[in-house]
Amino acid sequence: MDQLRLPGPPAGGMTAPPFISAMGTRPASLHTIHFTGSGSEYFRIWVVNLLLTLVTLGLYYPWAKARKLRYFYGNTFVIGHPLGFHGNPRQMLRGFLLVSLLMVLYGVAGRVSPVSGAVAGLILAALWPALLRSSLQFRLSQTSWRGLRFHFTGSLKSAYMVFLSPMLIGVGVMMLSGILMAFLPRDLGKAVVPMVLSGVMVLGSLALAPYMLWRVKRYQHAHYALGQLQTTFKATYRNVLAIFLKTGLLTLAAATGLVLVGGLLGSVLGGGHMGSRPDPKQLLSAMSMMLPVFAGYILLTQVIVAPYFSVHLQNLVWTQTGNRMVRFKSHLRWSDMAGLALKNWLLIMLTFGLYWPFATVALARARLQAIVIHTRQAPDTLVGQARQACANATGDLAADLAGIDLGL
Repeated sequence: MDQLRLPGPPAGGMTAPPFISAMGTRPASLHTIHFTGSGSEYFRIWVVNLLLTLVTLGLYYPWAKARKLRYFYGNTFVIGHPLGFHGNPRQMLRGFLLVSLLMVLYGVAGRVSPVSGAVAGLILAALWPALLRSSLQFRLSQTSWRGLRFHFTGSLKSAYMVFLSPMLIGVGVMMLSGILMAFLPRDLGKAVVPMVLSGVMVLGSLALAPYMLWRVKRYQHAHYALGQLQTTFKATYRNVLAIFLKTGLLTLAAATGLVLVGGLLGSVLGGGHMGSRPDPKQLLSAMSMMLPVFAGYILLTQVIVAPYFSVHLQNLVWTQTGNRMVRFKSHLRWSDMAGLALKNWLLIMLTFGLYWPFATVALARARLQAIVIHTRQAPDTLVGQARQACANATGDLAADLAGIDLGL
Protein backbone atom coordinates (compact mmCIF):
# COMPACT_ATOMS: atom_id res chain seq x y z
CA MET A 1 0.00 0.00 0.00
CA ASP A 2 2.95 2.41 0.49
CA GLN A 3 3.37 2.73 -3.26
CA LEU A 4 -0.34 2.96 -4.05
CA ARG A 5 -1.11 5.73 -6.55
CA LEU A 6 -4.75 6.71 -6.50
CA PRO A 7 -6.70 8.34 -9.33
CA GLY A 8 -8.47 11.63 -8.74
CA PRO A 9 -11.76 11.27 -6.83
CA PRO A 10 -15.10 12.14 -8.37
CA ALA A 11 -17.23 14.93 -6.99
CA GLY A 12 -18.50 14.29 -3.48
CA GLY A 13 -15.75 11.79 -2.62
CA MET A 14 -15.46 8.15 -3.56
CA THR A 15 -15.75 4.77 -1.99
CA ALA A 16 -13.63 2.01 -3.46
CA PRO A 17 -14.62 -1.63 -3.42
CA PRO A 18 -13.76 -3.46 -0.21
CA PHE A 19 -10.31 -4.97 0.07
CA ILE A 20 -8.29 -6.86 2.64
CA SER A 21 -6.20 -4.32 4.56
CA ALA A 22 -3.23 -4.61 6.88
CA MET A 23 -5.54 -4.02 9.85
CA GLY A 24 -6.74 -7.60 9.81
CA THR A 25 -8.52 -10.22 7.77
CA ARG A 26 -11.87 -8.42 7.77
CA PRO A 27 -12.65 -6.42 4.61
CA ALA A 28 -11.99 -2.69 4.84
CA SER A 29 -13.34 0.11 2.67
CA LEU A 30 -11.14 2.78 1.16
CA HIS A 31 -12.30 6.40 1.06
CA THR A 32 -10.54 9.50 -0.27
CA ILE A 33 -10.88 13.11 0.79
CA HIS A 34 -12.12 15.51 -1.87
CA PHE A 35 -11.38 19.24 -1.78
CA THR A 36 -13.59 21.51 -3.90
CA GLY A 37 -12.08 24.90 -3.03
CA SER A 38 -11.34 27.40 -5.79
CA GLY A 39 -8.49 29.89 -5.91
CA SER A 40 -10.70 32.61 -7.37
CA GLU A 41 -13.33 32.15 -4.64
CA TYR A 42 -10.77 32.21 -1.85
CA PHE A 43 -9.04 35.22 -3.43
CA ARG A 44 -12.10 37.36 -2.69
CA ILE A 45 -12.17 36.15 0.92
CA TRP A 46 -8.43 36.71 1.28
CA VAL A 47 -8.52 40.27 -0.07
CA VAL A 48 -11.34 41.31 2.27
CA ASN A 49 -9.65 39.63 5.24
CA LEU A 50 -6.34 41.32 4.49
CA LEU A 51 -7.82 44.79 4.07
CA LEU A 52 -10.01 44.63 7.18
CA THR A 53 -7.15 43.23 9.27
CA LEU A 54 -4.92 46.12 8.20
CA VAL A 55 -7.62 48.76 8.76
CA THR A 56 -8.44 47.45 12.25
CA LEU A 57 -4.74 47.10 13.18
CA GLY A 58 -5.11 43.34 13.55
CA LEU A 59 -8.32 43.21 15.58
CA TYR A 60 -10.22 41.67 12.65
CA TYR A 61 -7.84 38.69 12.61
CA PRO A 62 -10.20 36.29 14.49
CA TRP A 63 -13.02 37.05 12.03
CA ALA A 64 -10.61 36.60 9.12
CA LYS A 65 -9.45 33.27 10.49
CA ALA A 66 -13.00 32.08 11.08
CA ARG A 67 -14.00 32.98 7.50
CA LYS A 68 -10.96 31.16 6.12
CA LEU A 69 -11.60 28.03 8.20
CA ARG A 70 -15.30 27.95 7.27
CA TYR A 71 -14.37 28.11 3.59
CA PHE A 72 -11.68 25.43 3.72
CA TYR A 73 -13.63 23.12 6.01
CA GLY A 74 -16.83 23.54 4.02
CA ASN A 75 -15.02 22.51 0.85
CA THR A 76 -13.36 19.45 2.41
CA PHE A 77 -15.54 16.39 1.75
CA VAL A 78 -14.84 13.32 3.86
CA ILE A 79 -16.68 10.25 2.57
CA GLY A 80 -19.05 12.50 0.65
CA HIS A 81 -19.86 14.90 3.52
CA PRO A 82 -18.22 18.28 4.18
CA LEU A 83 -16.57 19.33 7.40
CA GLY A 84 -17.87 22.34 9.27
CA PHE A 85 -16.28 25.02 11.44
CA HIS A 86 -18.46 26.68 14.07
CA GLY A 87 -16.02 28.91 15.95
CA ASN A 88 -17.39 32.22 17.20
CA PRO A 89 -15.05 35.09 16.16
CA ARG A 90 -15.91 37.10 19.28
CA GLN A 91 -14.95 34.13 21.39
CA MET A 92 -11.76 33.69 19.34
CA LEU A 93 -10.98 37.39 19.89
CA ARG A 94 -10.59 36.81 23.64
CA GLY A 95 -8.05 34.07 23.04
CA PHE A 96 -6.28 36.18 20.41
CA LEU A 97 -5.99 39.15 22.78
CA LEU A 98 -4.72 36.90 25.58
CA VAL A 99 -1.96 35.38 23.48
CA SER A 100 -1.07 38.78 21.98
CA LEU A 101 -0.85 40.31 25.46
CA LEU A 102 1.48 37.56 26.63
CA MET A 103 3.76 38.04 23.62
CA VAL A 104 3.81 41.85 24.07
CA LEU A 105 4.67 41.53 27.77
CA TYR A 106 7.45 39.12 26.90
CA GLY A 107 8.89 41.55 24.33
CA VAL A 108 8.65 44.54 26.71
CA ALA A 109 10.24 42.60 29.56
CA GLY A 110 13.16 41.63 27.35
CA ARG A 111 13.84 45.30 26.59
CA VAL A 112 13.72 46.29 30.25
CA SER A 113 16.47 43.92 31.37
CA PRO A 114 17.81 40.44 30.62
CA VAL A 115 16.58 39.20 34.00
CA SER A 116 13.01 40.39 33.48
CA GLY A 117 13.10 38.96 29.97
CA ALA A 118 14.21 35.60 31.32
CA VAL A 119 11.46 35.64 33.96
CA ALA A 120 8.82 36.54 31.35
CA GLY A 121 10.13 33.76 29.13
CA LEU A 122 9.82 31.24 31.95
CA ILE A 123 6.25 32.39 32.65
CA LEU A 124 5.34 32.09 28.97
CA ALA A 125 6.96 28.63 28.81
CA ALA A 126 4.99 27.58 31.88
CA LEU A 127 1.71 28.68 30.26
CA TRP A 128 2.43 27.29 26.79
CA PRO A 129 1.36 23.65 27.41
CA ALA A 130 -1.99 24.86 28.78
CA LEU A 131 -2.42 27.13 25.75
CA LEU A 132 -1.58 24.22 23.44
CA ARG A 133 -4.21 21.97 25.04
CA SER A 134 -6.83 24.73 25.04
CA SER A 135 -6.15 25.44 21.37
CA LEU A 136 -6.56 21.78 20.41
CA GLN A 137 -9.74 21.51 22.48
CA PHE A 138 -11.23 24.58 20.87
CA ARG A 139 -10.36 23.67 17.28
CA LEU A 140 -11.70 20.10 17.60
CA SER A 141 -14.84 21.10 19.51
CA GLN A 142 -15.71 23.64 16.80
CA THR A 143 -15.20 21.13 13.96
CA SER A 144 -18.07 18.91 12.83
CA TRP A 145 -18.78 16.14 10.34
CA ARG A 146 -22.27 14.88 9.55
CA GLY A 147 -23.61 16.89 12.49
CA LEU A 148 -21.13 15.41 14.99
CA ARG A 149 -18.56 17.47 16.84
CA PHE A 150 -15.00 16.21 17.23
CA HIS A 151 -13.28 16.51 20.58
CA PHE A 152 -9.79 16.36 22.00
CA THR A 153 -9.14 14.00 24.93
CA GLY A 154 -5.59 14.98 25.91
CA SER A 155 -5.19 15.93 29.57
CA LEU A 156 -3.48 19.01 30.97
CA LYS A 157 -0.93 16.82 32.75
CA SER A 158 -0.04 15.10 29.48
CA ALA A 159 0.40 18.49 27.81
CA TYR A 160 2.97 19.52 30.40
CA MET A 161 4.73 16.17 30.14
CA VAL A 162 5.17 16.77 26.41
CA PHE A 163 7.54 19.65 27.15
CA LEU A 164 8.93 18.58 30.54
CA SER A 165 11.03 15.69 29.31
CA PRO A 166 12.85 17.62 26.53
CA MET A 167 13.45 20.53 28.93
CA LEU A 168 14.98 18.21 31.53
CA ILE A 169 17.21 16.66 28.88
CA GLY A 170 18.34 20.09 27.73
CA VAL A 171 19.09 21.22 31.29
CA GLY A 172 20.97 17.99 31.93
CA VAL A 173 23.15 18.48 28.86
CA MET A 174 23.96 22.05 29.90
CA MET A 175 24.84 20.91 33.43
CA LEU A 176 27.16 18.22 32.09
CA SER A 177 28.88 20.76 29.86
CA GLY A 178 29.29 23.07 32.88
CA ILE A 179 30.85 20.26 34.91
CA LEU A 180 33.20 19.53 32.03
CA MET A 181 34.26 23.18 31.95
CA ALA A 182 35.01 23.14 35.68
CA PHE A 183 37.56 20.35 35.25
CA LEU A 184 39.38 22.02 32.36
CA PRO A 185 42.56 24.06 33.03
CA ARG A 186 41.85 27.80 33.24
CA ASP A 187 43.97 28.75 30.24
CA LEU A 188 42.52 25.97 28.15
CA GLY A 189 39.02 26.72 29.43
CA LYS A 190 39.09 30.29 28.16
CA ALA A 191 39.84 29.08 24.66
CA VAL A 192 37.59 26.04 24.68
CA VAL A 193 34.51 27.36 26.49
CA PRO A 194 32.99 29.23 23.52
CA MET A 195 33.65 26.30 21.21
CA VAL A 196 32.18 23.75 23.62
CA LEU A 197 29.09 25.85 24.34
CA SER A 198 28.50 26.36 20.61
CA GLY A 199 28.86 22.64 20.01
CA VAL A 200 26.49 21.83 22.85
CA MET A 201 23.88 24.25 21.50
CA VAL A 202 24.10 22.86 17.98
CA LEU A 203 24.06 19.21 18.99
CA GLY A 204 21.32 19.85 21.54
CA SER A 205 19.13 21.54 18.94
CA LEU A 206 19.71 18.77 16.41
CA ALA A 207 18.79 16.09 18.95
CA LEU A 208 15.93 17.83 20.78
CA ALA A 209 14.12 19.33 17.77
CA PRO A 210 12.91 15.97 16.36
CA TYR A 211 12.26 14.70 19.90
CA MET A 212 10.09 17.71 20.71
CA LEU A 213 8.23 17.51 17.40
CA TRP A 214 7.57 13.80 17.90
CA ARG A 215 6.16 14.37 21.39
CA VAL A 216 3.89 17.20 20.20
CA LYS A 217 2.60 15.17 17.24
CA ARG A 218 2.03 12.15 19.47
CA TYR A 219 0.06 14.30 21.91
CA GLN A 220 -2.06 15.70 19.09
CA HIS A 221 -2.74 12.59 17.01
CA ALA A 222 -3.25 10.19 19.91
CA HIS A 223 -6.18 12.19 21.31
CA TYR A 224 -8.46 13.02 18.37
CA ALA A 225 -11.93 11.63 18.96
CA LEU A 226 -15.39 11.44 17.39
CA GLY A 227 -17.89 9.87 19.74
CA GLN A 228 -16.34 6.71 21.16
CA LEU A 229 -13.76 6.55 18.36
CA GLN A 230 -10.36 7.81 19.49
CA THR A 231 -7.14 7.72 17.50
CA THR A 232 -3.80 6.24 18.44
CA PHE A 233 -0.36 7.24 17.19
CA LYS A 234 2.26 4.59 16.45
CA ALA A 235 5.14 6.61 14.99
CA THR A 236 8.35 6.50 17.03
CA TYR A 237 11.03 9.06 17.77
CA ARG A 238 13.36 7.09 15.53
CA ASN A 239 10.97 7.61 12.59
CA VAL A 240 10.94 11.39 13.08
CA LEU A 241 14.70 11.50 13.67
CA ALA A 242 15.27 9.68 10.36
CA ILE A 243 13.31 12.41 8.53
CA PHE A 244 15.39 15.12 10.21
CA LEU A 245 18.66 13.38 9.38
CA LYS A 246 17.75 12.83 5.72
CA THR A 247 16.55 16.42 5.41
CA GLY A 248 19.78 17.63 7.03
CA LEU A 249 21.91 15.64 4.60
CA LEU A 250 19.90 16.97 1.67
CA THR A 251 20.31 20.53 2.96
CA LEU A 252 24.04 20.03 3.46
CA ALA A 253 24.46 18.70 -0.06
CA ALA A 254 22.49 21.62 -1.52
CA ALA A 255 24.41 24.19 0.53
CA THR A 256 27.75 22.65 -0.45
CA GLY A 257 26.86 22.86 -4.13
CA LEU A 258 25.83 26.50 -3.78
CA VAL A 259 29.02 27.40 -1.90
CA LEU A 260 31.14 25.77 -4.59
CA VAL A 261 29.28 27.59 -7.35
CA GLY A 262 29.48 30.88 -5.46
CA GLY A 263 33.20 30.44 -4.80
CA LEU A 264 33.84 29.63 -8.44
CA LEU A 265 32.00 32.74 -9.59
CA GLY A 266 33.80 34.85 -7.01
CA SER A 267 37.22 33.61 -8.05
CA VAL A 268 36.48 34.16 -11.73
CA LEU A 269 35.11 37.67 -11.23
CA GLY A 270 37.65 38.80 -8.63
CA GLY A 271 40.77 36.99 -9.86
CA GLY A 272 43.84 39.19 -10.15
CA HIS A 273 42.18 42.20 -8.49
CA MET A 274 42.27 41.25 -4.82
CA GLY A 275 45.09 43.67 -3.96
CA SER A 276 43.94 46.61 -6.11
CA ARG A 277 41.18 49.11 -5.57
CA PRO A 278 37.83 47.53 -6.60
CA ASP A 279 36.18 48.90 -9.70
CA PRO A 280 32.52 49.92 -9.05
CA LYS A 281 31.48 48.48 -12.39
CA GLN A 282 33.20 45.21 -11.55
CA LEU A 283 31.52 45.11 -8.14
CA LEU A 284 28.13 45.72 -9.76
CA SER A 285 28.81 42.97 -12.25
CA ALA A 286 29.87 40.61 -9.46
CA MET A 287 26.71 41.35 -7.48
CA SER A 288 24.54 40.72 -10.53
CA MET A 289 26.31 37.43 -11.14
CA MET A 290 25.77 36.40 -7.51
CA LEU A 291 22.02 36.88 -7.77
CA PRO A 292 21.56 33.45 -9.42
CA VAL A 293 23.33 31.92 -6.41
CA PHE A 294 20.85 33.48 -3.99
CA ALA A 295 17.99 32.52 -6.28
CA GLY A 296 19.36 28.99 -6.34
CA TYR A 297 19.49 28.94 -2.55
CA ILE A 298 15.84 29.96 -2.29
CA LEU A 299 14.95 27.45 -4.98
CA LEU A 300 16.69 24.58 -3.21
CA THR A 301 15.33 25.40 0.24
CA GLN A 302 11.74 26.17 -0.74
CA VAL A 303 11.33 23.79 -3.68
CA ILE A 304 13.49 20.82 -2.68
CA VAL A 305 14.31 20.75 1.04
CA ALA A 306 11.08 22.14 2.54
CA PRO A 307 8.76 19.94 0.41
CA TYR A 308 10.91 16.90 1.20
CA PHE A 309 10.52 17.45 4.94
CA SER A 310 6.80 18.28 4.85
CA VAL A 311 5.93 15.36 2.55
CA HIS A 312 7.70 12.74 4.62
CA LEU A 313 6.38 14.18 7.88
CA GLN A 314 2.76 14.17 6.65
CA ASN A 315 3.06 10.64 5.29
CA LEU A 316 4.53 9.41 8.57
CA VAL A 317 2.15 11.22 10.90
CA TRP A 318 -1.12 10.37 9.15
CA THR A 319 -0.16 6.83 8.17
CA GLN A 320 0.54 6.11 11.85
CA THR A 321 -2.75 7.68 13.03
CA GLY A 322 -5.96 5.70 13.55
CA ASN A 323 -7.59 2.99 15.62
CA ARG A 324 -8.98 -0.51 15.21
CA MET A 325 -11.92 0.67 13.09
CA VAL A 326 -10.53 3.66 11.20
CA ARG A 327 -7.04 4.27 9.91
CA PHE A 328 -5.44 6.88 7.67
CA LYS A 329 -2.83 6.55 4.95
CA SER A 330 -1.04 9.46 3.27
CA HIS A 331 0.33 9.02 -0.27
CA LEU A 332 1.83 12.48 -0.78
CA ARG A 333 4.76 12.44 -3.26
CA TRP A 334 7.86 14.60 -3.09
CA SER A 335 8.01 15.13 -6.84
CA ASP A 336 4.43 16.43 -6.92
CA MET A 337 4.98 18.82 -4.02
CA ALA A 338 8.29 20.07 -5.42
CA GLY A 339 6.63 20.88 -8.74
CA LEU A 340 3.75 22.58 -6.97
CA ALA A 341 6.13 24.61 -4.79
CA LEU A 342 8.10 25.74 -7.85
CA LYS A 343 4.93 26.83 -9.63
CA ASN A 344 3.55 28.61 -6.55
CA TRP A 345 6.73 30.55 -5.79
CA LEU A 346 7.25 31.65 -9.38
CA LEU A 347 3.68 32.87 -9.73
CA ILE A 348 3.75 34.57 -6.33
CA MET A 349 6.87 36.53 -7.33
CA LEU A 350 5.55 37.35 -10.80
CA THR A 351 2.24 38.63 -9.38
CA PHE A 352 3.88 40.44 -6.43
CA GLY A 353 2.08 38.22 -3.92
CA LEU A 354 -1.40 38.26 -5.44
CA TYR A 355 -1.16 34.56 -6.32
CA TRP A 356 -0.87 33.67 -2.61
CA PRO A 357 -4.52 32.60 -2.12
CA PHE A 358 -4.39 30.45 -5.26
CA ALA A 359 -1.20 28.81 -3.96
CA THR A 360 -2.86 28.19 -0.58
CA VAL A 361 -5.81 26.43 -2.20
CA ALA A 362 -3.57 24.34 -4.46
CA LEU A 363 -1.43 23.27 -1.50
CA ALA A 364 -4.48 22.36 0.59
CA ARG A 365 -5.93 20.29 -2.26
CA ALA A 366 -2.68 18.36 -2.74
CA ARG A 367 -2.28 17.62 0.97
CA LEU A 368 -5.89 16.66 1.66
CA GLN A 369 -6.48 14.50 -1.40
CA ALA A 370 -3.33 12.51 -0.67
CA ILE A 371 -4.93 11.13 2.51
CA VAL A 372 -6.93 7.91 2.29
CA ILE A 373 -9.27 6.64 5.02
CA HIS A 374 -9.58 2.90 5.72
CA THR A 375 -12.70 1.80 7.60
CA ARG A 376 -13.54 -1.69 8.85
CA GLN A 377 -17.22 -0.81 9.29
CA ALA A 378 -19.68 1.01 7.05
CA PRO A 379 -19.46 4.80 7.61
CA ASP A 380 -23.17 4.94 8.51
CA THR A 381 -22.62 2.36 11.26
CA LEU A 382 -19.65 4.28 12.66
CA VAL A 383 -21.61 7.54 12.59
CA GLY A 384 -24.54 5.92 14.38
CA GLN A 385 -22.29 4.62 17.14
CA ALA A 386 -20.54 7.98 17.45
CA ARG A 387 -23.86 9.83 17.57
CA GLN A 388 -25.06 7.63 20.42
CA ALA A 389 -21.83 8.19 22.33
CA CYS A 390 -22.04 11.97 21.80
CA ALA A 391 -25.62 11.99 23.09
CA ASN A 392 -24.45 10.43 26.34
CA ALA A 393 -21.51 12.83 26.77
CA THR A 394 -21.71 16.04 28.78
CA GLY A 395 -19.30 17.94 26.54
CA ASP A 396 -16.20 19.94 27.31
CA LEU A 397 -17.20 23.44 28.47
CA ALA A 398 -13.58 24.50 28.82
CA ALA A 399 -13.07 24.19 25.08
CA ASP A 400 -16.18 26.27 24.41
CA LEU A 401 -15.11 29.01 26.82
CA ALA A 402 -11.41 29.29 26.04
CA GLY A 403 -11.56 30.50 22.43
CA ILE A 404 -7.83 30.01 21.94
CA ASP A 405 -6.73 28.90 18.49
CA LEU A 406 -2.99 28.67 17.88
CA GLY A 407 -3.49 27.30 14.36
CA LEU A 408 -2.17 23.82 15.18
